[in-house]
Amino acid sequence: MTGDAGPRDEQSPARRPGGRIAAVVAALLLLGGGTAVAVGVLGQDADPALPAAAAAPATVSPAVPSSSAPAPSSPVPAPSSAAPTPTDLPTAAPVELPVSVKIPAIGVESELLSLGTNDDGTVKVPEPGPDYDKAAWFNGSPRPGERGPAVLEGHVDSAKNGPSVFYDLGKVAVGDQIEVTRADGTMASFTVYETRVVPKDAFPTLDVYGNTSGPELRVITCGGPFDRSVRSYTDNIVVFAR
Repeated sequence: MTGDAGPRDEQSPARRPGGRIAAVVAALLLLGGGTAVAVGVLGQDADPALPAAAAAPATVSPAVPSSSAPAPSSPVPAPSSAAPTPTDLPTAAPVELPVSVKIPAIGVESELLSLGTNDDGTVKVPEPGPDYDKAAWFNGSPRPGERGPAVLEGHVDSAKNGPSVFYDLGKVAVGDQIEVTRADGTMASFTVYETRVVPKDAFPTLDVYGNTSGPELRVITCGGPFDRSVRSYTDNIVVFAR
């Protein structure tokens, strides 16, 4: 992934998302893919929860050919002249800005800030003060409910105040719901299909920010062991939902 943001001061190191956008992101943007944001945090002694399946590698079953697929010798039917062209397809209705997020399984209910990037390419994060423990939507990503991966981020904790908004993110399980309310009162409900712990130095940029066929959501914070030598967690926790 990237490097971490520095502490607020030597006595109270605050864990905060932050980091430089990887070079591969430029290629994603040129291809119309997702926008990448690097997330890192600094922290205190108590480590946040990790996903229950974090210690076990995921298994992938081999693809099974569909019985409805044509045999190699079967002729491929010519495309119908009535098939719509891209210009004939309906345009998706505009999606309003996200204003709050709720994750019932871990008791999270937070206003959503809208944050972009700093001049040096780092992601803006909630600053110390009244907004520090709120979640944020990265406004370089799709709005929740638009096609593509909308990205939410938040602090895991701080040395001064303890657990923050996503301290228990690692407890989120497959099948849990994440609800994002938008400015017009509509709600986009996402179902979690994976929770992953990833090393910051091997962040899966394409998996997190790449194109998706429909609306998806990524929720990111820090986790794993706390490395005192660099005053940072070693990993990120990423929740994938659609």
